[in-house]
Amino acid sequence: MQKIRVLVVDDHTIVRDGICALLALAGDIEVVGEAANGSEALNKVKELSPDVVLMDIAMPIMGGLEATRRIHKEFPKTKVLVLTQYDDKEYVFPVIESGASGFISKAGASSELVSGIRAVYQGDSYLSPSVARLMVENYQHTAGERSKQDTYNQLTERERDVLKLLAEGYSTQEIANMLVVTPKTVEGHKTNLMAKLDIHNRIDLVKYALRKGIIRI
Repeated sequence: MQKIRVLVVDDHTIVRDGICALLALAGDIEVVGEAANGSEALNKVKELSPDVVLMDIAMPIMGGLEATRRIHKEFPKTKVLVLTQYDDKEYVFPVIESGASGFISKAGASSELVSGIRAVYQGDSYLSPSVARLMVENYQHTAGERSKQDTYNQLTERERDVLKLLAEGYSTQEIANMLVVTPKTVEGHKTNLMAKLDIHNRIDLVKYALRKGIIRI
């Protein structure tokens, strides 16, 4: 059986030793080399042509992100699986954009490591559960914001007028006087526009108006 050839990259020897010991228990994986930073990793990839590089992010000389970008560009047949203690979006999305095939949190189960290596070797992507949840939450937030932006175009001209004046702090009566309508009409526009934008209080209405550039501080 052909084994998956893996290069382990981490600046801590004890971490590399632990990873190598763990992977030795998997019958279909062989660690063919180790590196302590991104620069060494590039040299090792050129020399050994591993199937998968298990890459840390925070390392001296050359970090994992830069090394991943270069491996993805210069050695496209080699897959990079990032293994790191950082699993917030500040790190996750740059890692994915760098060309990595997967992302595993060091806080995850050891079985994820083997599963991740096998997955990226077969051409799939792999995200540990905590990272997958983060991406789903980010997508939902982004989709929600995008939906609100798109919904603004559905507001009538008068609803936009009321939105702006409400965000500027005017009362219902003041808006009615300015637009020469009844307070009841203003309340109707207010109810409609807040329903369309899925906004439920005045504070969020002001925040929305600021984000859209409708008002400025």
